[in-house]
Amino acid sequence: MFSPPSRKSARKNVGIQRDYDVSTPLAENRRPPLALDSPAVPNRPATGTPAPWSSRLSVLARIPPVKRSDRGDEVDAVQPVYVGEFPQVVRDAQIMSSQNHAPADSSLSGGMDKETSLAWIICGNRLFVWNYLSPAASRKCIILDLPSTTSESGDKGRSALHNNNWLVCVVNWDTSKRTGSQGVQKSNSAGIVMCNKKTSSLFFWTDIYDANRISPLTCVAFSGSEATYLNQNGKAISSKQRPSDKLGNSFAKSHSINSLIASAIPSATNSCIALACTSDGMLWRFICSPSGIQCNQIEHGMSNIFSQGSDNSPLVASKGYPRSLIWHSFSQSSFNLTRQFFLLTNHQIQCFAVKLSSAFDVSKLWSHEIIGTDGDLGIQKDLAGQKRIWPLDLDVDSDGKVITILIAIFCMDRVASSSYTEYSLLTMQYKSGVDIAKPIGEKILEKKAPIQVIIPKARVEDEEVLFSMRLKVGGKPAGSAIILSGDGTATVSHYWRNSTKLYQFDLPYDAGKVLDASVFPSSEDSEDGAWVVLTEKAGVWAIPERAVLIGGVEPPERSLSRKGSSHDGSLQEERRNFSVAGNIAPRRASSEAWDSGNRPRTGLSGVARRSPQDEESEALLTQLFHDFLLSGQVDGVLDKLKNSRAFEREGEINVFTRTSKSIVDTLAKHWTTTRGPEIALSVVSTQLAEKQQKHQKFLQFLALSKCHEELCSQQRQSLQIIMEHGEKLAGMIQLRELQNTISHASATGRGSYSSSDARTSGALWDLIQLVGERARRNTVLLMDRDNAEVFYSKVSDLEEVFHCLERQLEYVISGEMPILVQFQRASELSNACVTLFRAAMQYRSAHHMWYPPPEGLTPCYSKLTVWSGLWSVASFMVQLLNETSCLDDSARFNFYSNLETLSEVLLESYSNAIAAKVDRKEEHKSLLEEYWKRRDALLDSLYQQVKVFAQAKLQDSTEEDEEQNKDVLMKLSSRLLFIAKRHESYQTMWSICCDLNDSELLRSLMHESMGPKGGFSCFVFKQLHESKQFSKLMRLGEEFQEELAMFLKQHPDLLWLHEVFLHQFSSASETLHALSLSKDDRSISDIEEIESSGSRILTLKNRKHFLNLAKISAMAGNVSSYNVFEFAPYQFTSSFCGIDVSFSNICLNRFGQISCCVISKNLSVAWRQKGRTDGYELKVKRIEADLNILQLQEEILRHIPDNEEKQSIEQKLLPPIDLIEWCLKIQTRELSLRAFDLFSWTSASFLRNNTSLLEECWRNAANQDDWETLHQMSITEGWSDERTFDILKETVLFQASIKCYGHEAENFEVRFDEVLPLRQESSSLKETSSSVENVLMQHKDFPDAGKLMITAIMLGSVWDGGLTSISDGPSPME
Repeated sequence: MFSPPSRKSARKNVGIQRDYDVSTPLAENRRPPLALDSPAVPNRPATGTPAPWSSRLSVLARIPPVKRSDRGDEVDAVQPVYVGEFPQVVRDAQIMSSQNHAPADSSLSGGMDKETSLAWIICGNRLFVWNYLSPAASRKCIILDLPSTTSESGDKGRSALHNNNWLVCVVNWDTSKRTGSQGVQKSNSAGIVMCNKKTSSLFFWTDIYDANRISPLTCVAFSGSEATYLNQNGKAISSKQRPSDKLGNSFAKSHSINSLIASAIPSATNSCIALACTSDGMLWRFICSPSGIQCNQIEHGMSNIFSQGSDNSPLVASKGYPRSLIWHSFSQSSFNLTRQFFLLTNHQIQCFAVKLSSAFDVSKLWSHEIIGTDGDLGIQKDLAGQKRIWPLDLDVDSDGKVITILIAIFCMDRVASSSYTEYSLLTMQYKSGVDIAKPIGEKILEKKAPIQVIIPKARVEDEEVLFSMRLKVGGKPAGSAIILSGDGTATVSHYWRNSTKLYQFDLPYDAGKVLDASVFPSSEDSEDGAWVVLTEKAGVWAIPERAVLIGGVEPPERSLSRKGSSHDGSLQEERRNFSVAGNIAPRRASSEAWDSGNRPRTGLSGVARRSPQDEESEALLTQLFHDFLLSGQVDGVLDKLKNSRAFEREGEINVFTRTSKSIVDTLAKHWTTTRGPEIALSVVSTQLAEKQQKHQKFLQFLALSKCHEELCSQQRQSLQIIMEHGEKLAGMIQLRELQNTISHASATGRGSYSSSDARTSGALWDLIQLVGERARRNTVLLMDRDNAEVFYSKVSDLEEVFHCLERQLEYVISGEMPILVQFQRASELSNACVTLFRAAMQYRSAHHMWYPPPEGLTPCYSKLTVWSGLWSVASFMVQLLNETSCLDDSARFNFYSNLETLSEVLLESYSNAIAAKVDRKEEHKSLLEEYWKRRDALLDSLYQQVKVFAQAKLQDSTEEDEEQNKDVLMKLSSRLLFIAKRHESYQTMWSICCDLNDSELLRSLMHESMGPKGGFSCFVFKQLHESKQFSKLMRLGEEFQEELAMFLKQHPDLLWLHEVFLHQFSSASETLHALSLSKDDRSISDIEEIESSGSRILTLKNRKHFLNLAKISAMAGNVSSYNVFEFAPYQFTSSFCGIDVSFSNICLNRFGQISCCVISKNLSVAWRQKGRTDGYELKVKRIEADLNILQLQEEILRHIPDNEEKQSIEQKLLPPIDLIEWCLKIQTRELSLRAFDLFSWTSASFLRNNTSLLEECWRNAANQDDWETLHQMSITEGWSDERTFDILKETVLFQASIKCYGHEAENFEVRFDEVLPLRQESSSLKETSSSVENVLMQHKDFPDAGKLMITAIMLGSVWDGGLTSISDGPSPME
């Protein structure tokens, strides 16, 4: 394709030396193929691909002898890999065409479609279409006959002579399956639109898979005289009404079609819209449907398609434009009926939108000038040496964010007076913030990276050669592009480590040209696969990623100013560069490389992971194992392997692990795809048995050589993987037997739903095909192998079964299938999963002595991929069971049994994974929550089905017997109950026990399922509490005392009852005391008072009752020794919390109603009290104080008038400070005194922290009496001491002094005089401390009646209640 510049005199030499050059000669300079009997083909490149039709039995024949390996994924993939042969009918057509002496200038036309994986070739007058990913044995070729057409010169039937003039588009009708699984899906319905570039004939096949397909619809030589035009107003006008364009172009003249694209119309069946651009600057639209083809020319926005640039510069080529049409590939909703497409003109990229419904309008969205005066927007023109610029082709990445344009620039070297062509790639991307679906603004694109020059100085080619070049992006390595030339070469360009690398796919002359290239549909949704090319004679070949990275070379740099630069010396130097390309040290892709869109670059897997030391160790191990197989001797094996450092690596790269993998993954040398799947599968069991026998020998070799002990102690993970290879091998053998069983049952009609093709049909067979195809696409060296062969050979990748179940289940079981078929296929998949899991468990059980300690190791069947696939199948089966009722009871029960077993396997997988994470001390909360959620969903659905089955059996029974009903339900749910108990599905266990009404079973399960947080017992308690079955809850406390006590810590309203039963009276007293003072009503059980309207509020009366119970409990707990302390059983009736509890002399008859009586029938208590324990008096005193506070609150409420404020506080527990404020607010003598009681009943901290409030109480107390009047009376009447005492005794100050400072003043931790003394002189800090005297001195009457006030508080502090005479003490007025 890319040819270096050379002098005219040297052109013939270049033709001779072409195979040693990166460039490609012109077609007329090619030498004809040499005779087949020639011993060697001169000038054939060393990397030439062998002819595919040569005799070979397997892929080994196509791998150099030094590279051969029976491990297909480890072959040194630096050469192109053969993927598949042409179908035989294509070979026959080629032979027939050559025998008919086709003209020398005729060549095949072919192509590849990425979405459908279809390849096509036109040979003669027929179009051959086949799926190039299908194995050769099952590859079917569709043959379409091309109608005879009339060329523009009037000749008929010339299509066979100009096969390379065809443009073909494959339209996939399976639009519903494009997302999520397009990497594996094979199209079952597709149409083809093809157009002849020269004759402008267009053909449309509605469905190429239809066996009864009719002849194609034809639009022959559509021209300006026959077309309908769409102007900018969207109105259609005929060609006669349309004026001639300004350039005088007419389609009747000789113009070719440059590009053709097509897309399915979602709202119509087998209908599509096709768009074509012609070399005269026109854009055409075709509506293709089974009823016909409608042709329109689009004028909207096309006026400047073929202009010469913004400044009419001659540097921008204009002839033959626009060049390319491509669809925009950004992700969008399947319901979006608008698609965007790009159009490449001589200096712009233009973006259009076409509606796929109604009028199919085409509108222009934006345009971007890529060739102009601003180099930041694209390529800058008018530079020195530039003569002409050609945009040749463009393509867009899979994300739709990066657009790549192939550019050719004709330049003149003024020093050497010679011309050359520079080829480069221009990458553009959407600007940040631009909505791709609805781009708005003038500047939409920006440069993603500097221009990537591919060939700095190449030979000057004709414009026809330039326009034959095509560009495709994608493939591996990520960010690479492939350029196809009309002369049949394909070159991969890859930017790596700040330089461009080129890899040329070069075929020998006798293999023909490269017709087209595509990308393997990757098994992952996020990336593409390897490059794949379609050749003219050699079939389909793949280009491995490693071949591009290692075999790529830098473009040749040739300066025309250097004399003789194109002589043989330069050519020899380039040949040396090519010859050493394969020896370049592999390098891992770095962050310096460009990426494709926003997708991160992936490193070259497997290149830098293994060192030469690893390879030597593995070779030594292989040789030692081979010697052991021959002799049975293991002398010195351990020392030799230690000296080779074979025990240094861990995991997958360990040499023992790799050797084990090579044993189980060995490819069959005698398995050929041409013999058909039936014959190939007949030897599967034998091969798997041989692998198992050899792997067992390998384990014996490890044991006898003491390598097993070394691995068990040093490389546990490696040994685990080796043993898992045995598990997978055992699972594969069992899976093969299952497939045989299904095939025979279907073939003989004994299956549930027999199929027409027994051996190669069914869900399991489709799953095998999916897994095998995924492995083939991930390893291009296996592309010529059969899917089933790859599946049964790649034993170590058995987890891929579950990956495909997760990602591709809708392909195996389609919603369009009959419901009975869906049931059958789901059962097959379930049986397959269970078979694999059970085989692994049986192998592990039989070889448990071989396994390393399991701590921290995750089994292969407990990984994310496995349980995700299992859940995908299980959830689908649950959905089928819940939504379908057309199955008979027997088939439905069998389906249920399969689901039940699968659920057990799934839960075991989760359980092992969680245990491994716990051992490794990794975060496992999210996994645990997912496990719980899926466990409950599965088992709940299963139990619902059990009840349905039980109900159906009971309906068939003529007699209704409760015991029989229980027996039926117990029998059906026994297995489910076992699973639920194993995985702690308490809800399912509870439901079964409730429906069986079996208290013995419930108690048994509670004993068996004990956990760190109460286990099943705690769950049962919670269920009883939520359902208000308090009687049953408390009865269980007799048997589960500690468990119930732990549960009731969150429910103190019931906890005290259980503590009483346990004789924990002190604890019960504390619980009741805390409950009575609770401010959070949510701590009270959700119970409804029988007499009331269902209020849940804890009233003051209820609180007093709880305090009384707390006091009695404290008294009972104070017994230091006792002779008899017997409790009768709880008496449960519908009363307090649904319970009548007889305790001591307390009987709770109703919620909150207490009767103090002795009930000898229910409780007999006899004790002998010998003293009181420490703290008892304080505890009782506290309880009594709280009782007094509650009584005071009730008294305060009686003084408050009935209003909203009273209603808001009458059921609340007011804090002491609020009660004091209410006492001060009400302003009564009685409540003024009760305020001081509140200070007496509270703690010392409350007293110290509220001194100011205490002072306010003293002021309020002084205000309750008229001291001025008392003072005047004392003077007028001349009061004696006795009279003065009698009068002051009635004052509030006197009564308050008695409460706070009297002989019987109540206090807890601190006295009043320590906080607020009576007299100022009694304070230790007179200047700062306050006193009652200081407070009274602020009273308005104190100047006159101060002595009376002080006398009142002093007399109150010393009065003993009348035991001593006032005359015995000091004078009141002293």
